[in-house]
Amino acid sequence: MEQYNVTGMSCAACSARVEKAVSQVEGVTSCAVSLLTHSMGVEGTALPEAVIAAVQGAGYGASVKGTVATSSQKSPVEDPLADTETPLLRRRLTASLVFLVLLMVVSMGHMMGHLPLPSRLEGNPVGIGLVQLLLAVTVMVINQKFFVSGFRGLLHRSPNMDTLVALGSGASFVYSVCILFTMTDAQAKGDMGAAMSGLHELYFESAAMILALITVGKMLEARAKGKTTNALRSLMKLAPQTASVIRDGTEITLPVEQVRKGDVFVVRPGEHIPVDGAVTEGSSAVDESALTGESIPVDKTAGSSVWAGTVNQSGFLRCEATKVGEDTTLSQIIQLVSDAAATKAPAAKLADKVSGVFVPVVMGIGLLATVVWLIAGASFGFALARGISVLVISCPCALGLATPVAIMVGSGKGAGQGILFKTAAALEETGRVRIVALDKTGTVTEGMPRVTDLLPADGVSETELLTAALALESRSEHPLAGAIVETARGKGLIPSDVTGFTALPGSGLTAVRNGAVLRGGNFRFIASHAVSTESVASLYETLTAQGKTPLFFAEDGRLLGIIAVADTLKPDSPQAIRELRDMGIRVVMLTGDNERTARAIGSQAGVDDVAAGVLPDGKQRVIGELQRYGKVAMVGDGINDAPALTSADVGIAIGSGTDVAIDAADVVLMKSRLRDVPAAIRLSRAVLRNIRQNLFWAFFYNAVGIPLAAGVWIPLWGWQLNPMFGAAAMSLSSFCVVSNALRLNLLDIHSPRHDKILSPVADFAMESNGKEEAEMFGKHKKTIKVEGMMCEHCEARVKKALEALDEVEKAEVSHQKGTAVVTYQDAEPSDELLRTTVEAQGYQVIA
Repeated sequence: MEQYNVTGMSCAACSARVEKAVSQVEGVTSCAVSLLTHSMGVEGTALPEAVIAAVQGAGYGASVKGTVATSSQKSPVEDPLADTETPLLRRRLTASLVFLVLLMVVSMGHMMGHLPLPSRLEGNPVGIGLVQLLLAVTVMVINQKFFVSGFRGLLHRSPNMDTLVALGSGASFVYSVCILFTMTDAQAKGDMGAAMSGLHELYFESAAMILALITVGKMLEARAKGKTTNALRSLMKLAPQTASVIRDGTEITLPVEQVRKGDVFVVRPGEHIPVDGAVTEGSSAVDESALTGESIPVDKTAGSSVWAGTVNQSGFLRCEATKVGEDTTLSQIIQLVSDAAATKAPAAKLADKVSGVFVPVVMGIGLLATVVWLIAGASFGFALARGISVLVISCPCALGLATPVAIMVGSGKGAGQGILFKTAAALEETGRVRIVALDKTGTVTEGMPRVTDLLPADGVSETELLTAALALESRSEHPLAGAIVETARGKGLIPSDVTGFTALPGSGLTAVRNGAVLRGGNFRFIASHAVSTESVASLYETLTAQGKTPLFFAEDGRLLGIIAVADTLKPDSPQAIRELRDMGIRVVMLTGDNERTARAIGSQAGVDDVAAGVLPDGKQRVIGELQRYGKVAMVGDGINDAPALTSADVGIAIGSGTDVAIDAADVVLMKSRLRDVPAAIRLSRAVLRNIRQNLFWAFFYNAVGIPLAAGVWIPLWGWQLNPMFGAAAMSLSSFCVVSNALRLNLLDIHSPRHDKILSPVADFAMESNGKEEAEMFGKHKKTIKVEGMMCEHCEARVKKALEALDEVEKAEVSHQKGTAVVTYQDAEPSDELLRTTVEAQGYQVIA
């Protein structure tokens, strides 16, 4: 997406005009204009010169972000997030009010407060009128932007809000000038009564008051809009300007833009880390709250990753730069939030359609109101006042800002909490999710095996059991061995010396320690060596039912005990899933594990249903099935999750996951914790609710205000609106919309107190890959009885080998059942081929 600055826009009609003009450029596939940030995102192959020419042809200015704008207005917005409007509007308003007060004193002071007029004006109605004219012209010159922008829009056949203001104020002024001429003629003829009565027909103060009140609203709106980008500006301020880099053995200070990948840089306590890198020397605690929202500092030692914008709190760090410039995590976060603001949410489409025709329709209604009142016999001044009131009370800005301000505040709020929405559509769609599909490994669970149970046999201590296990497992490269070694070393144990170490793939380990034979492995392996396991048979069944892998250890035929290993749940997973279910969302866990293990983990996590034995392409199929029941969010972290993340209505990637998964997702969770999933949905729902409130207010305001201004209720109840009050109402309407969006900053996205429970999703039951699926797609299955598999990693090894065969479409492997079920379609794999393939991995095929 190429981003541009756009200048000269004042309301939603302007942004609609720019969007329409750019969309017609050859090579542009999509275009989204943000009135809030005065920016535009363009996708396609169109050249920037063609896009800029289209914007200029529509009467506005444009430039590629980071360059100087080119337009007839010469007013580029080099930093669209900087609040440059408020100071200018404040100065303009101050000057306007000075002359407006003088104008009000001259026009109505003698009637309201009996304020004396200068002696030369006493009894001189034409003189009073001329002074009012000069003061009104002064205010109009100060606020000439309304007239320049408004009439330029008319010339380009794209009238905007400034057109309405310019017409309303201009009509009041022109009418007053005409009255002043008649007063001059009457006074010249000596008819002082007619001249004095003409003073009551002058609308110079209305012409000036309309401009001043609209400027008040514009200033309040600009100030409030400036606050909507606070989160993004805060992120930008995190980026340090310089870095201390080691070059040729000397420490030098360089602008951060000159740091290259591979450079060695140092960070002292209290300094910001300039670029992404890896610690090569030193240790410290680093405050990463600005990126992840996590308030507790993270300990860093050699080998740890550090990120630009985070703060080194305590120690001295020497690091090697791994990502610099626009590739740093901070830069990518800023880009994601900026891109989200530059895209358009589906909810904005209705407002855009209305805004595109709003101003011409309002001009027509104003003219019609004037004509109708003239036909009804009202004076020209009264009829004109009705038309002017219609023009100045109508507000397309409220319609145009209703959605983008809520999106900007919402995406900024999410970024501050470590939740990144890539587009406005993703932010909106997340709140409509009814089903959440969770990948198990690395999302619901930690993604690495850990020791869950130490169960020594009678007469054996935990230390004795762990010491024996460490002697064996410290020499094994199996993933389960790493979990046991980590636990033992955490207790201060040191591996014993052993001899004759032997690893039997799929079965276990043997070695000799101090003349005694140590054995460790699965149930079958230990039982086959005449070790009595009758006392722990029921315990074995219990552990396997819980999704754990029990490892047995024995010494000289005596059982020492069991160590259970499993991929454990993340601490916040049950709470996150409970919150999702309490919000009326159905939670399904997807895993390639066998049915028994999947059900056990699913039960611990508290999910509604489990889809077991699901391969990467199968995850995509399951997502398609779930979408029949409602909008689906897929949460994952691995390369194998990318197809499912892409096909889901909303793809949510864990920040610690692979780059492929993050690229495929619509939402990225920087903290890598599951509780941010309900938080993201909670935030999205609040944004949707805010958008609906804003749109309702914008439509309601115009639906009520325009008939009132036109005088529709005068015959019934005598309700009549002065043009000045209409201008005041218009000036506050946009301010109300922006202020309502700012309330999102007060939302606690991790609190379930105000969660609304939606109507339940239609009941369904997930089926693991089985006979029904095979028959449905004309597929066939073969079941292989395999001996020697002892854990999920053994399953993965057999599965990978079988699925590498051209004839095999997929394989479902269970170490607990001792089976491998292969699915094939056309060419049937021979039994000998399957046997050879499995046995080549060190396991025995028995049937």
